[in-house]
Amino acid sequence: MPPKITGSALILIALVALSGCSSEPYRPGMDAQCRSGLSAAYDELSFAKSRGFGGTVDYAKAAALLSAAKIQQQFDEYDNCVEKVRAARRFIEESQEAH
Repeated sequence: MPPKITGSALILIALVALSGCSSEPYRPGMDAQCRSGLSAAYDELSFAKSRGFGGTVDYAKAAALLSAAKIQQQFDEYDNCVEKVRAARRFIEESQEAH
């Protein structure tokens, strides 16, 4: 005879099952914005490196932010991806203005 499941055990099972459904809400276009932003930012970073920006602290910060944004994209965390891309692009832009 199978074991009897109590009400509290059933609630616990339901909560565990639902906890996997707590990703951020779908916002149309955020995936495309993340993808295109990453592409543009990597192009800008490559161009900046060719102009002598590579090896600086700002370059390292921008590269780290873009790597983190790529991970966010892989986990469908598009809002976080877009925010990291914006921050990285600000580092790249500010460093280019300084040169």
